[in-house]
Amino acid sequence: MIEFESKTAMPRLIEEERERIKEWIRRVAATYGYRTGDIHYIFCTDEQLLTVNQQFLHHDYYTDVITFDYSTSVRLSGDIFISLEMVSNNARELGCSEDDELRRILIHGILHLTGQGDKTPETKAEMTRKENEALAMY
Repeated sequence: MIEFESKTAMPRLIEEERERIKEWIRRVAATYGYRTGDIHYIFCTDEQLLTVNQQFLHHDYYTDVITFDYSTSVRLSGDIFISLEMVSNNARELGCSEDDELRRILIHGILHLTGQGDKTPETKAEMTRKENEALAMY
């Protein structure tokens, strides 16, 4: 089950395209050989995500997304926290719409659940390539 929760306001994109987004996530997961299990998106503020980052990962910096992976060998499951403030800032910096950036961050979390990392320049480039492929499927 793919669920969306908001600690602030639910993004308009989620309100308007919820079922399309869920189906898209399922299709992307299938391209990596997975089915979707319990995937829980939590939309929050910068400060709320910073608290999660500090409390659970012992990192003291802001980020746009944190993924907690509970997947099995064939089923993707996890909690994906997304800062809506950071999504908005990223969109401004990248010159894209907030909806486009939110879709990228939604699928970024899914790619983490499939095992894709982004800590090195090489894995970050691979993550971006996979994000772009997934976005083309939307």
